[in-house]
Amino acid sequence: MLKLYQFEACPYCEKVRLLLDYKQLPYEKIEIIPGVGQLDLWQKSGQMQVPVLQDGDEWVPDSTAIARYLDATYPDRPLLPIDAQQRGLCLALEDWADTSLGANSRIVMMAAWVQHPNVRTAALPNTTPDWLKSMVGALPGEFASLLGSSLGMIRPDPVKTAQLTVKQALESLCLMLRDHAYLCGEQPTLADFAVAGMTLALKVPGQQYVELPAGLCGQGIPGLADDVNYQAFFDWRDRLYTDYRQRRDDIGGDDIS
Repeated sequence: MLKLYQFEACPYCEKVRLLLDYKQLPYEKIEIIPGVGQLDLWQKSGQMQVPVLQDGDEWVPDSTAIARYLDATYPDRPLLPIDAQQRGLCLALEDWADTSLGANSRIVMMAAWVQHPNVRTAALPNTTPDWLKSMVGALPGEFASLLGSSLGMIRPDPVKTAQLTVKQALESLCLMLRDHAYLCGEQPTLADFAVAGMTLALKVPGQQYVELPAGLCGQGIPGLADDVNYQAFFDWRDRLYTDYRQRRDDIGGDDIS
């Protein structure tokens, strides 16, 4: 069976999980412990970053390389179009999603964690005592901002730039999807799953597809996830999940996705 070395909340790992589910390939998830787990991964695969896919003796790091490997090794339900123009568009959109959209979405998400009490409390594990949830939610915005800045999580100017970039990205995606079922035509491709994975931080799917605190299901970044101008995109992404992603409660066991 395929093995995916991952961080559950990592958007690049979610991208690969989407690819595997779309191709209907069973796999085992192996959650990496930051630090010591990454050292163990380096001993096995030669590098420390996730995601890494193991297929027998083959070790494939990087979500894009994994996508190409899956298409070459398991050609059913291809991820890349055959048409040269569509293939080029697919690869360009995937690269844009992995770089600009992914990086800026992370900045916006961290800023929301600092600025909005409901985002902070929803991100806490389900086992968190009520008194601790209340305390975290009650943190003054100034204190949370200071904490975020001290940890290198947010800085004011990059946050404003990231917010503007993400808004422009969502507007562009809504326009691209207006007359087509998917970003590169009428069939899902690598581009669609890359965009879906990279926007995980902007709004968590309403069903338990990802093993995150249950309170995060359906929650998103205020001003983005609840903006009617971007509703068409999130509706499209919900349909993509419904059609191709396996829900956690539809799968038996803790380690199989």
